[in-house]
Amino acid sequence: MTTPHILLTGERVGLALPDRDHLPDYHRWENDPGTILGFGTQVPQSWEARAGGWELQRTNRDYLQFEVTTTDDHAPVGLTTLQIDGAVRTAEFVILMAPEARGRGLATEATSLTLRWAFEYAALRMVWLKVLEPNAAGIAAYQKAGFQPAGRLRRSGYWEGRPCDEVLMDAIAGDHVVAADSS
Repeated sequence: MTTPHILLTGERVGLALPDRDHLPDYHRWENDPGTILGFGTQVPQSWEARAGGWELQRTNRDYLQFEVTTTDDHAPVGLTTLQIDGAVRTAEFVILMAPEARGRGLATEATSLTLRWAFEYAALRMVWLKVLEPNAAGIAAYQKAGFQPAGRLRRSGYWEGRPCDEVLMDAIAGDHVVAADSS
């Protein structure tokens, strides 16, 4: 495994530049049934679509993506994304964790580090996200990192084949929990 280019380091995870060599891992994570359920997308994505999307994402300055790596062995365990709206200096936050990395608190720390990047480095005013209401673990992780409930989109998502609400959450500078930095 190549050593990742680490941008920010926390206690257990860091944010690194995404690595094309890990694209098969990203594709596997995105097509995991738990991921599909959590995102409410209902369909898997082909390798060709994912590989083609990679090239487009790399050249889009308003699509900041970070690979989440463990601090002990630098293994990739997730991705976080900030989809920036430059006109108003806000961004949508998206996180994807490897199935084997879920339930260990790593997503909370990765979220906090991404918020740190958003406010300290990208100079964003606000970051927001949508999460399916039945995803209690996701909501708890986002709140722990500094997101607050901001509203809901009624019956706009699907969970286990049934319509559900999406909870809107947002964070502004000062709301987020600062993850430890040893970089």
